[in-house]
Amino acid sequence: MTIVVLGYGAVGRSVTKQLAGRGDHVRVIQRRTPGNLPGGVEFAPVNAVERTDLAESLRAAHTLVCTIGLPYSGKVFRRDWPRLVRNCLDACARTGARFLLADNLYMYGPQTTPLTEDMPLAGGGNKPWARAEVTRLWQEAHAAGRVMGCAVRASDFYGPDAQNSMLVGQGIARLLAGKPAQMPFPVDHPHDFTYIPDFARAILKLIDANDADWGQAWHVPNAPTRTTRELLAMVAQIAGVPARVTVMPELLRRSLGLFIPILTELEEMRFQWDRPYRVDSSKFTNRFGGVATPFKEGLATVIAAHRHGDR
Repeated sequence: MTIVVLGYGAVGRSVTKQLAGRGDHVRVIQRRTPGNLPGGVEFAPVNAVERTDLAESLRAAHTLVCTIGLPYSGKVFRRDWPRLVRNCLDACARTGARFLLADNLYMYGPQTTPLTEDMPLAGGGNKPWARAEVTRLWQEAHAAGRVMGCAVRASDFYGPDAQNSMLVGQGIARLLAGKPAQMPFPVDHPHDFTYIPDFARAILKLIDANDADWGQAWHVPNAPTRTTRELLAMVAQIAGVPARVTVMPELLRRSLGLFIPILTELEEMRFQWDRPYRVDSSKFTNRFGGVATPFKEGLATVIAAHRHGDR
């Protein structure tokens, strides 16, 4: 069967690799041609936000897996996420392809208990609103019988080539370079992280699942919850480097946000870091089983990838 993967970032690469590795016919679509597609994987240039040739790219497709990332801007999220997902759903409705969204957890907003799939959708903040809105779109399309849809949701992720991951970019990469990890938010609250190959494996489970498992969201299983500081200490131990961690004071973070846009963009998501952030994935494990990759194994892989890249 043909699986179309929209977006070839860290998650899209892992999904593509696992699908191709088991013999599926895979077509990657995005605006620019990737430079490292596995053998046998097709590519078609598509601007999904502008709807350019999107339906054509889904010819003979069984499932469209949306792993695309948009620029980390609240204005872009609010403007383009609903537009992109509407275009995907329209193309799927025209071709008969199913729509699977590789999702995050923003739509739940601030919570004080472990996140479950049945929590109400958030309304505040550009990024939580955008993810809530696309959830409503695919759920309504599924309920109306237009498109088979579902979402697989991951927490903040990490992996061998996830440079945009806060844990990797601000933490692991800096420790390996002999610098202190430099985190913008507190590091001593329990916080769930998703290993990207585990995210991809969960997506494959849903691709293969029965129709009855669609029309709903699923949380990816994570390794047992640790604090960010504990994980950075584990990195330091594995890599044999000092476990130095700095946390940006709130006043400094807000002040620097005037000159460093990403800090301002992160501010509305601080609820993920200023309290325990746990994800309940029991629904997934009860249905599909599976064990998340232990942190020691996942972190060691990330460290090895970074050191290999340095040579």
